[in-house]
Amino acid sequence: MLKIGLTGGIGCGKTTVSKLFEQLNIPVIDADTIAHLLVEVGQPALREIELVFGSDMLNIDGSLNRKKLGQVIFSDRLQKQKLESILHPLIYQAIQTTLKSLNSAYCIISMPLLFETNMIALVDRILVIDCPEESQIERVQKRDAMPLAQIQAILDSQVSRTYRITHAHDLIDTSKTNDKLAETVKKLHNSYLSLSAGQDKIVCE
Repeated sequence: MLKIGLTGGIGCGKTTVSKLFEQLNIPVIDADTIAHLLVEVGQPALREIELVFGSDMLNIDGSLNRKKLGQVIFSDRLQKQKLESILHPLIYQAIQTTLKSLNSAYCIISMPLLFETNMIALVDRILVIDCPEESQIERVQKRDAMPLAQIQAILDSQVSRTYRITHAHDLIDTSKTNDKLAETVKKLHNSYLSLSAGQDKIVCE
């Protein structure tokens, strides 16, 4: 099965593109969704986060205070690395387990931090979702009501737009209209079906 690594900066439209692939009956493994499940109440990862970062990272009901944790990790690289050391091995394991259960010509593995976590060996091809940084900031402010300083801190913690583009096998510009976006995804879908049949498969190095 051909594994397509879908990645992009915050606010670039990764979820929108993933949904378009799902509409074509292609399975999407979303690392963010896995991460959210891993830190639900009662999960071992949440208990470890509490031990490492303190109980003030939890809400009154025992759930993770994502906003507070986000403020901590994006203002301190060391704290970010601590969180990653807890979650990333578990995310990787969950992705591998899910892959074994799939029966499809190809699948999408959506990983916002594909480059940052050096997980490109997990995929056969990289699809980068891209848009101008100004659009990223505008979308995140509208979606999450996040302060500009925190958005900029997240952007600074990710690889540059230029790096992503130059390391992509395929690129989708989400500043286009929805119709154009769906058309682009359909073309890539057909291309991936051909590649999965053994035609000119390109493996990430």
